[in-house]
Amino acid sequence: MALFQKTRAFVRDLRENQTVDEVYLVCSKDLRRVGSSKGPFLALELCDASGCVQARVWDNAEVLQAAVTVGGFVRVVGKVSLYNGQRQINVTDLEAVPEEQVNLADFQPTSIQDPEQMEQRLRNLIAAIACPHLRALNESFFTDPEFWALFRRAPAAKTIHHATLGGLLEHTLAVAEICLDVAGRYRSLPGDKAAPRLDTDLLVTGALLHDVGKTKELSWTRQFDYTVEGRLVGHIVLGAEMVTERAGRLPGFPAETLLELRHMVLSHHGQYEWGSPKRPKTLEAMILHCVDDLTAKVDTIQEHFRSESDRDAGSPFTYHRTLDRFLYRGGSRGGEGGED
Repeated sequence: MALFQKTRAFVRDLRENQTVDEVYLVCSKDLRRVGSSKGPFLALELCDASGCVQARVWDNAEVLQAAVTVGGFVRVVGKVSLYNGQRQINVTDLEAVPEEQVNLADFQPTSIQDPEQMEQRLRNLIAAIACPHLRALNESFFTDPEFWALFRRAPAAKTIHHATLGGLLEHTLAVAEICLDVAGRYRSLPGDKAAPRLDTDLLVTGALLHDVGKTKELSWTRQFDYTVEGRLVGHIVLGAEMVTERAGRLPGFPAETLLELRHMVLSHHGQYEWGSPKRPKTLEAMILHCVDDLTAKVDTIQEHFRSESDRDAGSPFTYHRTLDRFLYRGGSRGGEGGED
């Protein structure tokens, strides 16, 4: 079967009143009712490599839902409208499309950074680690072909930040390189000799390994989702277990170093309500948490502006649901942003 060859109507490019005849990946579906006197409608979330958009099937919804499978592909005919400032496709017709008729690359967002350059940056960070034990631990992960094949392709999240193929590598590098910058600033400052010394090798190692559990937490074959192990255990605990297991293979790995490294992995989300079993209690753990949070939030905002799902609303502000605030996109397009 031939692939669809026409120019794609990517989600990011959809505009109000645009007519759509395109194939998308179905990420969710829900047959809903509004009042007892009206028939059901089908609510869909449709995605491609550029983002996701809501879609609604108002007529013949019960029959058409049979053509829709979550994780499957569907050809959608309809028109784009705005609802509460968000784009939505009002669907008039749809049909299932076999996977062999689509180009899977159109449906998997990929990091915009060059993968070979990212790999070289990672190798350089590891080579600069002076502590032989910590360098060996990093090498046990990143020279393992099976682990590396997963790590270099994995997203850093299902949604929100660095949710792309290669996103985990991109996020990890950002965290590690910023941590190295921070270490350079504080390592050179005079201070109380009784205070603990900032361990740059430990900090960079914690940064490189803090999210290794995401290789087990997430799946990304077609759409990004959680594995059973990911939902039941989570990447923080999985990562601490992976670090402990690999360090145990290395002769003479210092017990205290492993303890502090495990703490960094377990505390890198910073707060109990953010999923951390522990809060940071060492200088390295605190820096890691702050940098991890910074890079995640920066990418979240940048990605939101790239997609700008409410760009047609005519306001200089755009609302981000996860951050729960209006973000200023700049310019003087008129309109009120509202209050946080």
